[in-house]
Amino acid sequence: MLTSVFAPAALLPGGWESDVRLDIDARGDIAAVAPDAAARDVLAAGGRVLRGPLVPGMPNLHSHAFQRAMAGGAERRSPAGRDSFWTWRETMYRFVGLLSPEDAQAVAAQLYAECLEHGFTAIAEFHYLHHQPDGTPYADRAEMAMRHLEAARETGIGITLLPSLYRYGGIFGAEPNPGQRRFLNDLDGFGEIVAACRAASAGDPQAAVGVAPHSLRAVTPAMLAAVSGEAGPIHIHAAEQVREVEECLAATGARSVEWLLHNAPLDARWCLIHATHMTEAESTGLAATGAVAGLCPSTEASLGDGVFGLSTWLGAGGALGIGTDSHVGTAPRDELRQLETSQRLHLQARSVAADEASPHPGRRLFDAALAGGARASGRPIGAIAPGCRADLVELDPDHPILSGRNGDALLDAWVFSGQGNPVRTVVVGGRPVVEGGHHIAAGTIAEGYRAALGRLLA
Repeated sequence: MLTSVFAPAALLPGGWESDVRLDIDARGDIAAVAPDAAARDVLAAGGRVLRGPLVPGMPNLHSHAFQRAMAGGAERRSPAGRDSFWTWRETMYRFVGLLSPEDAQAVAAQLYAECLEHGFTAIAEFHYLHHQPDGTPYADRAEMAMRHLEAARETGIGITLLPSLYRYGGIFGAEPNPGQRRFLNDLDGFGEIVAACRAASAGDPQAAVGVAPHSLRAVTPAMLAAVSGEAGPIHIHAAEQVREVEECLAATGARSVEWLLHNAPLDARWCLIHATHMTEAESTGLAATGAVAGLCPSTEASLGDGVFGLSTWLGAGGALGIGTDSHVGTAPRDELRQLETSQRLHLQARSVAADEASPHPGRRLFDAALAGGARASGRPIGAIAPGCRADLVELDPDHPILSGRNGDALLDAWVFSGQGNPVRTVVVGGRPVVEGGHHIAAGTIAEGYRAALGRLLA
């Protein structure tokens, strides 16, 4: 555990500062931040002196960890040749039938280590793979959720567990299909899982618990109302696909986000994942609630979801964060780059996220994703400030991507230049977990992942 850190430059809530000293308490929280400090004083106190600029660790607000083992393996054209999110989903259903609890933990550990190496320091695990392959609950109904908590503790990443309530297979009560049987719970069974997650994470500053009604396809209005009273963050998939919106409109007379605005107690605790297909009225209405738009640009591109209405959302003062969802990408840089460049393609314009007050799109998106990701995680993260977790990312000043760059131009270079990874050191809750660009247990974790993948692909 580090007690103090010095960096020649650090991104603080008020902007970039030079020669910054951080003091860290025994819980792993930042106790004090002092610019214009002396490196020698930190060394004398037994602290760590970094060579590169320091930025807050990025929260990853949306993960289905098991899908890391599918990434790159669900790309082949189907015989019918009409591939979409819906055909990909059938492939996913076949894959989930294979995963054991041991496999799920090994895959999650590999994912979390990769996320840490790229600068994510916390993850919100939207967890719906609950039961045995035939749908029978494990003896411990929360077995699979506990495997993700253990993977987080093994790798050192902070985690927000989001057990997902999933009961139906279509809008407001359609029966599920066989591929969904591992996901299904009634309210009582779901409550057992949530209670077990809360008990297992109690007193752990590295963990929090919320709930995730999966989508309007998977829960009834009564179920949604019941889980809305739970403590902590509330995440829900919404308006990811045009067909989803059309089905909601046909069943209720309202579009997906429109229905939520009129029927759910949306506020700053809520995170609507994707929210891709919104009208301008839905976008401005949702932004006004304080809810976070949980954007997963690499996955949304991979699945052909569509392009988020970023300009309208930012213009309405909407909060956003980024996640890696199906994990075809595992880096904050890639998600922010895809978010901005998808806008450029759609609008035939550049620097869409920037404005006169914030002329660097990398900085504006980075700041927004820190704030929104912290809100959606329900944990004191996302800033280098007293009272926040000491989740820190040192960038390598010698990396070619960052050569000659400082301040906001450095963030633009990180997000929009090259494919190399300039992350050098990552500290989570005061503990170094990445050194020299590599997770400290990368070899052991990768060995476990390879063994799991060998079983899954046999």
